[in-house]
Amino acid sequence: KISVPFWSFTIIGIGALSCGFAGMLSHKWGARRLATIALVASGICCVASPLFLQQSSVGLLLVFLLFWGAVVIADSPMFSTLIASAAPAEIRGSSLTIVNCIGFSLTIVSMQCLELFSSVITMPYLFLLLAPGPVLGVLALRR
Repeated sequence: KISVPFWSFTIIGIGALSCGFAGMLSHKWGARRLATIALVASGICCVASPLFLQQSSVGLLLVFLLFWGAVVIADSPMFSTLIASAAPAEIRGSSLTIVNCIGFSLTIVSMQCLELFSSVITMPYLFLLLAPGPVLGVLALRR
């Protein structure tokens, strides 16, 4: 029997692998396209989360969480690539710093909001609150 901490670290850690895999795929598909795919997949996971959190198969839940753990982070290096290629050389480092700070800040605020709303929204529906993030990201990428 594998412990819960093992699965927690595995679900979180799979993001590292997905970042590397996304980086390799970006050479073929392009960073913008890959970021869009990752955002759409992450948004679908947000919307589908009540279905997976309420079913009885632990195995199916773990597969879902591993997939979500992979796609939720795969867009981050794509955004860094897009910023690095679009920013003028003299402000590239500052641009990347600002974008990464915004990204981490949004993550922290999102997690704090989930904690705040967890007292009024039951767990299966809590992650629906995250769905606007990927939608807004996809809309921003389309510009």
